[in-house]
Amino acid sequence: MIFSQSPIPDQEPEASPRRFSLTLRGWLLLLLGNLIILTLVFWPTVGARWIKPSLDADVPPMAEINPGVITPSLTATPTNAPSPTATSTATPMIPAAQPGLLILSLQEGHHHHLFAYRPMVEQREDILPLTRLTAGSWDDTDPALSPDGKRIAFSSNRDGQWDLYSWDLSTSKISRLTKTPEFESSPSWSPDSTWLAYTRYLDNNLELFIEQIDSNGEPIQLTQHLAADHSPAWSPLGRQIAFVSTRSGRAQIWLANLDQSGDQRFTMISESSDRTAKYPAWSPDGRYLAWAAVTEHGLHRLMIWDSTDSGALPVEHGSGDRPVWSQDGRTLFTTLEMPSQTYFTAYPFEHPDLIALPPVALPGTVDGLICADLSLVALLPELEAPVLTPFWEPEAKINPDSPGDRWGLVLLDGVEAPYAQLHDRVNESFTALQQYLASQIGWDALASLENAYLPLTSVLSPGQRGDWLYTGRAFALNTLPINAGWMMVVREDYGPETYWRIYYRARFQDGSKGQPLQDIPWDFSARYRSEPRSYEQGGEYAQTVPPGYWFDLTSIARTYGWERLPALATWRSAYAAARFNEFFRSDDLTWEAAMLEIYPPEVMVTPTIIATATPTPTLTPYGYRTPTPGASSSPTPTATAIPTQTSTAAP
Repeated sequence: MIFSQSPIPDQEPEASPRRFSLTLRGWLLLLLGNLIILTLVFWPTVGARWIKPSLDADVPPMAEINPGVITPSLTATPTNAPSPTATSTATPMIPAAQPGLLILSLQEGHHHHLFAYRPMVEQREDILPLTRLTAGSWDDTDPALSPDGKRIAFSSNRDGQWDLYSWDLSTSKISRLTKTPEFESSPSWSPDSTWLAYTRYLDNNLELFIEQIDSNGEPIQLTQHLAADHSPAWSPLGRQIAFVSTRSGRAQIWLANLDQSGDQRFTMISESSDRTAKYPAWSPDGRYLAWAAVTEHGLHRLMIWDSTDSGALPVEHGSGDRPVWSQDGRTLFTTLEMPSQTYFTAYPFEHPDLIALPPVALPGTVDGLICADLSLVALLPELEAPVLTPFWEPEAKINPDSPGDRWGLVLLDGVEAPYAQLHDRVNESFTALQQYLASQIGWDALASLENAYLPLTSVLSPGQRGDWLYTGRAFALNTLPINAGWMMVVREDYGPETYWRIYYRARFQDGSKGQPLQDIPWDFSARYRSEPRSYEQGGEYAQTVPPGYWFDLTSIARTYGWERLPALATWRSAYAAARFNEFFRSDDLTWEAAMLEIYPPEVMVTPTIIATATPTPTLTPYGYRTPTPGASSSPTPTATAIPTQTSTAAP
């Protein structure tokens, strides 16, 4: 801003109006100052709308809710068995909700048992930590609460075979509902609490049945297809049953309309070829159907489908792997599956961008989840926690012959491998795993290994330089049982990483050991066929679910502290890079720290490669041509003297 004043010469200056002139710089400064003043005045009302999204008027006031810390009711836990501690993260600001009581089938040692849990309430004294409801040397899975709230149906092998059982909550009496040699699981109640829909393994295939409880009638077979049909969910409206089927080549959500017959009865509603879908769950009013889906990019998402809109497509609703609705339908609970850990969380149904429960780490895997009324807390039995015997007895000690207090390697008895040795701190765990697995599947699958400990002189495939086999804390399974049909590999994607789940076939196929497979395995041998797509993908999904009873080696190995490794980025082009058959036990050590337990620090030093001198290239002048070689004259050859042969008289 420039100020100019022009008084009259030789006269006293008079009071006259002053003239101001603004330059371009002055205008810019003035405009900037006005913008700052307007921002300070209107920001408290306008800016808040940009930062915080508006909520509907009927949403309850925001409240701070403490989810509580999961503390299992066990009094004795094996000291040498992996037992992750359940923790909770910071609590977000969320709408208040009343979820009722959660009943879940949770892994505890070798078996799954029923637990009660109430993680989120308005009053802290109403929080219920994990409380065991059943116990024993058997499995109790797939709990289902009857709509009248009087009974809980579940599947169990407590009597030697997998059958359905009913738990009367008023008398705490457990009665057996089915008694067949076939495998039965996943019960789901009809709205009037008189019928059950469930899964049965019949003629080497999973099919759906419905049966009237408390009657002598024969069960009705609902499905009869070459594909696997399982995990039914009966609609609260009564005339529809959602289930999982592999009829389209991948696990998808289908709907059975009980008012139709023939092929018109079944309709696929997930309608996505690049996803696999599981665990359908109806909302309490029967309008919405939720399920878990895994995309081709490894994202684990919850899907919601509106059954009242015939043309509605399912929409995503947060991350999760096993959804269940609260009693009021306002909260959607779910598990979050990670490669080595299972979490529990919840979302408000009307506001999926919020979180109703921060992820809570669970001490095992979940095989069934329901939400019941809070009044059932008074009916829960008080069970004494059994004393769990240790899975193995560690006998590790530092090698006295090794300098630097380093650990030694132990020879594995009865195991065939190029170097049948393991670290002294993990060999007992491997031996215990080998013995238990052999007792369950009926044959010793770990008696022959592809690799155990590898010395530094052994060379692996490219990309496996820092492999755990060098530490003596890993082993690689023998892959020959795949060719014989006694070993199956299931692909599991978690974001950009690919993991594998290993199943072994039980020797005795009478249903007393193992369970039928529900997932379609991955076929590595498809890469060697004359199909470019299968070669580029590193294989393809199998055509059908293989028959028989199987054991989940990945889950059993995790109980003994052995984890799986993700596939390398080049696994589609390099078979060895898949690493589907390798398990390791780190004990919270990094690879470098594990190496230093058996090797001196000098081994970790990598020599620096010094590049050789390279001549500096020179520019060739423009237009330069290499001269063409012409005829050249050779010097005249010179005569060579020929030696003269002389004779010598013999002595």
